[in-house]
Amino acid sequence: MTTHDTVEGRKQQMKKPKPDPSSADPQRGAAEYRTGSNAPQDTERSLERALGAKIRAIRRERDLSVSDLSSASNISAGMMSKIENGQISPSLSTLQSIAGALNVPLSLLFAASEQRRDCSFVRAKQGVAIERRGSKAGHLYQLLGHVIGGEVVVEPYLISLQEGASTHTAFQHAGMEFIYMLTGEVIYRHGDNSYRLRPGDSMLFDSGALHGPETLVKLPMTYLSIIVYPRS
Repeated sequence: MTTHDTVEGRKQQMKKPKPDPSSADPQRGAAEYRTGSNAPQDTERSLERALGAKIRAIRRERDLSVSDLSSASNISAGMMSKIENGQISPSLSTLQSIAGALNVPLSLLFAASEQRRDCSFVRAKQGVAIERRGSKAGHLYQLLGHVIGGEVVVEPYLISLQEGASTHTAFQHAGMEFIYMLTGEVIYRHGDNSYRLRPGDSMLFDSGALHGPETLVKLPMTYLSIIVYPRS
């Protein structure tokens, strides 16, 4: 294996081919394909950073300094520092030398880059029934998905209110909440303001303010509620 067999080659093997945006929309030509979201793209050099972090962690577990590891693997200390910080894309032969010096298989270093991407799939009418504060007021909650990773928690609920349900405007919790009205009609209170929601209407609000159904205009009623807050 030559020094030209770099991590860039490994990255190409791991990536799936991207659709050609020009074939979907000829007018776009070579314009970069993007989704409609303003969310930042996955940052560059994620593989390099994962490799560097793994190498640093193993080195520290073995109580080795950067200088110790660079000497054992015959790599300059400056180069080793750049590798650990994910600033360069090392060749596979370089990584093999580092793995040998750390006495670990090369595959262990690459295992750090296999990032988990959570996905939750729930079939129709199979959401998990959840007890929440509004349950006592006749509000029925179905949790429609759940993921365990990431820096934020996203809780999507299908909320149903049948005949006999009562109002409750004392909901209050951290984060943001999005509501999308599906059936029925309600006057929904948020802080000092009230909003009439019919099918197709939506709200996005800071859920740190008191909120909840103030007047149940038309039952039965269902709406989608998505709550987002930082993971503690």
